Parts: sequence; C-alpha cells; structure tokens
Amino acid sequence: MSSERPKARTIMLQGTASDVGKSIVTTALCRILKQDGWKVAPYKSQNMALNSYVTMDGKEIGRAQGVQAEACEVAATTDMNPILIKPMKEMNAQIVVHGKPYTQLSARDYRSEFLPFAKTTVVAALERLRAEYEVVVIEGAGSPAEINLKQNDIVNMNLAAWAEAPVLLVADIDRGGVFASLVGTLELLEPHERDRVKGFIINKFRGDLSLLQPGLDWLEERTGIPVVGVLPYLPNIDIEQEDSVVLDAYKGKALGDNEAYELDIAVIRYPRISNFTDIDALVAEQDVRVRYVQSLAELGTPDGIILPGTKNTMDDLRFLRESGLADAILTFAHDNGDEGHSSCDIVGICGGYQMLGEQLLDPHGVEVEAGAEALGLSLLPLQTTFYAEKKTERVQGVIDCSQPQWGQGNGTAITGYEIHMGQTIRLDGKKESVYPLFQMSDHRAEGLASANGQVWGTYLHGVFHNDVFRRQWLNQIRTRKGLRAIEDIVPFADRQQLAFDRLADETRNSMNIAFIYEIAGLPAPTTK
Repeated sequence: MSSERPKARTIMLQGTASDVGKSIVTTALCRILKQDGWKVAPYKSQNMALNSYVTMDGKEIGRAQGVQAEACEVAATTDMNPILIKPMKEMNAQIVVHGKPYTQLSARDYRSEFLPFAKTTVVAALERLRAEYEVVVIEGAGSPAEINLKQNDIVNMNLAAWAEAPVLLVADIDRGGVFASLVGTLELLEPHERDRVKGFIINKFRGDLSLLQPGLDWLEERTGIPVVGVLPYLPNIDIEQEDSVVLDAYKGKALGDNEAYELDIAVIRYPRISNFTDIDALVAEQDVRVRYVQSLAELGTPDGIILPGTKNTMDDLRFLRESGLADAILTFAHDNGDEGHSSCDIVGICGGYQMLGEQLLDPHGVEVEAGAEALGLSLLPLQTTFYAEKKTERVQGVIDCSQPQWGQGNGTAITGYEIHMGQTIRLDGKKESVYPLFQMSDHRAEGLASANGQVWGTYLHGVFHNDVFRRQWLNQIRTRKGLRAIEDIVPFADRQQLAFDRLADETRNSMNIAFIYEIAGLPAPTTK
C-alpha cells in the first residue's frame, strides 16, 4: 500500500471581468479554510500587476498572492505566483519567472514566444503546492471568455483542467449588468468548460436582498447553476489591494473613515504608480487623512506629500512636470521653515526617492531610450543610474540619523523590502547638509534627509508598516503644527489580521460554505 500523501484538493475562483473582486474572495476563502484547520495555500499561475510582494528569500510575486499567503498564515513562495508580468513601457512588460526578471517582451511576443512554453512552469509550481498543502485556492485572471486569448490560456479554464478544480464564477453587481455578464460568460465557454462552473458568486451587493431574489431564481433556472453567495459591498476592509484601478474610485477624495483627522497627507498618483500599498498603514491612523491626487487642483495645502513607487521613474517624473505638480512640490519644499508659510514634508519612496535627486541616467535603455538623461527635483543631492539587474531583497536596520528631529528616534528598528533597477549615489561637494536616515544590518547607510528633516526619501517599501517609525514621523508633523504628540501606537499587523477575520466572517454569513466544501471534495466544514 502506497504511503504517498494524496494531492491537495483544489478550488478555483474565476471572474466575468477584471476587478470583480476575485482576489478578495480568494483571500476570504483562504482565511475560512485556515480557520477551519486546513493547511491551505493560494495560487495564481500568471499575474499582471505593478504592486508586488517580496518573499522571505528575496523573490518577487504578485502582491495579492503575498496577502493571501498571510491570510493562510503561511510563508509566501514563488510557487504561489510563478509568472508575474509588470508593465513598463507602452505595449511592453517585464516578465518575472519564479521571482526573478526573465526578459522584456511586447504583448504580441509574449503570446507567441513565451506562452507556448509556460505550461510546464505553472503546472510544476501547482504540483509542488499540491504535494505540500491540503487545499489550494486558485485565482484566475481577467475573464475565461476572452475569445482572442483562449488559445494559449494558462490562467483560467485550461488551468482549471490541469488542476482538476471546480470553478466558482465571480461577478460584480456594483458595476451593473451582473446577470448579462454571468450568462454571457457561460455562453462563450465550450461545453466542457461550462461543466467546470459549479456555482456563481455575486460580489459587492448593496441593498435589500429580497429585491434581488427574483433575479437569482431566474439565473439558477436559466443556467442550472446555483448562486453560492451574494457578498456585501465592504468598504474600508483594510486588506491590501493589488491593482491601482481601485484608486479610481477616490479621485482626490480621502481614503478610510478618518473623519476627525488632524493631518492631511497627499499621495501623488502618477500614471505608473506601483506598490501603493506602502500607504495603507497611514490610512489606518485615525488622526490622518490620506488623499491620492493626480492634478494641481486636487493637491491643496497638505501637511505631507508622498511620492510613491513607480514602474517608470523618468516617465512619471515627466508627468509631475507637465501636470504642474513638480513646481508645487518645489514651492512647498522651499517654503518649509519660512515664517508665514505652512510646513509640508516631502517624502519619496523608491522611484519617488529617485525623483527627489538631481539627475537620472538611463545608459542602457532600461526605462526609456538608451543614453537618456533627466533632471530630478534636486531636493536631495542624489544621482540614479538605471541598470537591467533588479534588486529584490527583504531588509532590516535601525534609524541612525544625525539630523536633530530624526535623531530622536535613533535605534528604532526598521524592516522593509527593496525592489528597484536603479542604483542611487550621494553626490559629493554639495553645500547642503543632508543626513543618512538608516543603518542597515549589512552596515550600509540607507535613505537621506534634508537639513531641516522635512525632505526625505528611502528605497524601503513598507517603511510605514513599521509602527514606531510611522508614529514618530507623524508626531514630528504634529509638533510643527502645534499639536500634541500621540503616544498610543496601533500595530498595523494586528489590524490586518482582524481584517482577514472580518472578511472571513462576512463571507461565511453570505456564502454556502458547505456547498464549496462539497464540490472541492472536502469533509463537511467543522473544526478539523
């Protein structure tokens, strides 16, 4: 008798379109299975996203799969997202395979040159997960009914067949046309593909469910497929989102529900923004209002301006200049400390940090054409040169700064991760006094602050997820505004775990979990 462990059960979430909530529903199901005692892992064969996650061994995967692994309370690995596509230039993208840059291809070349060989990569990763875990929750991409893309599909129905996975089809009722999108998707599937669809999930519902019931009855009668759940619209769920399309809903409005805010932080949303989840921990602070802004009219007079990460620093720097935001940022920076002017911190993270420097060089055509140069905002004496080799690494260190207000936090622990293709050096011979911010565990200095401490930048993604550091910076701003410092610190990680549980609870209350267990071939959902 074989002692080989049986392969993990699988279940797959596909959607009628992009941004219907597949990632969040996958996260919810991952958490529910974890709560019920299963050893569970997420999986997405191919992900297109600018918001990425660095695994413990320094590899890059889609942010959603990293968050889903956290919901499962397991360490994220590249097997959970073996192929990551990161758009760079128009019609061009960087292809990341098992966490490392593989090549750059156009969309056409990707489909003709890469996809025919991708099946081996994605199936091998899935099989390793199925050997290690008891359940694998799979997330599809886009829609399975994209006729022009089905020939080389490795993310939807072909993958469901390889994974032996029943499929739940997710649709977003908030955008309208939910019944048409579900029925239309089914109509465009092949018979064997339709047979894999075992249930519908209607997501983002607001209102009286009894008024929706006649439509649900019609849908089930028309298709013969049950509606497994109608999930409520959940604003401010406090779970990191992957796609910057979620920012479209704000358009200069505040994130979160901080009605009693005392600090106003503006985050520049340039066209190629990446890793915007760096800001999530600030949104969670009750004394802070966070706004994403795209225009000069939206900027106002904030207490802080954050230049976040970007997939193309030089192009987004051009956006800053063309929009007038660059001149406004410089005005704020130069007014800092002047009597009669409001004070405003200017912060750059990764690509935003590069923009704060004096010069950007692209000798190898990594971001634009080979030999291109650009002038930065010249707020810090830095020069960045872009190289094809990407740095992806989890890092740790401490605040170690000689600038007086930053120096009050010396010794505070810092953790984060770096993802960048630029090397930044400090220019010598400048009159301005500037101060390194951090001393990393490998003994290198990292980050830089201006003489007054109000212009600063770092390569560390996740810097605001450091609870003590985040509160120290906000208290610096509060002190300059004449407000008292806040001593209480709410750990952001605790908020995330509570958010996972809240999401799981809402989903349990709105979904037929017993049916999901049945189609996945799992015992009835009792504590394992």
